[in-house]
Amino acid sequence: MQGKFDVPKELSDKILALIQDARTDGKIRKGTNEATKSIERAEAKLVIIAGDVSPPEIIMHIPLLCSEKKIPYVFVPSKSELGAAAGLPVATSAIAITKSGDEKRLNQIVVEISNITGEKKDSVKVEAAKTAEEVTAQ
Repeated sequence: MQGKFDVPKELSDKILALIQDARTDGKIRKGTNEATKSIERAEAKLVIIAGDVSPPEIIMHIPLLCSEKKIPYVFVPSKSELGAAAGLPVATSAIAITKSGDEKRLNQIVVEISNITGEKKDSVKVEAAKTAEEVTAQ
C-alpha cells in the first residue's frame, strides 16, 4: 500500500502508550470513519493506522488525506493492539489523536516518525523547535 512504512517495535510501543494516555487525559477518535472526519476537519494531530487491515481498501484513503492536510500518520502492526490501547473490546483499524494529555511526548513521537519517513515537514520542525525551547527554558 502506498504511504506504508515500518516503524521499530520501540516506537510502536510508545505510540500505543500515547493512545492510552490520550484516551484518559486528551481526546481520541476511534475507527476509520471518525478518524477520517477528524482528518478532513484538520482536528487530528496524529493518525495511527493498523497495518493488518483486510481488505486494505478500508484504510487506503487515510494516508492520502493525511498527506494532503499535512497531518502526521503512522502504522502499527496490529488492529487488536490498536483497539486495546484505545480501550475498546474489539479491534479497530484507525485512531486519530485530536488532543493529547502530553503535547511534548506527542511532538517527540511526531519528530521520530518524520525521521523514519524522511519527510521534513515545516510544522514538525516548528513543533520540535518549540519543544527544544521549552526544555532549555526550564
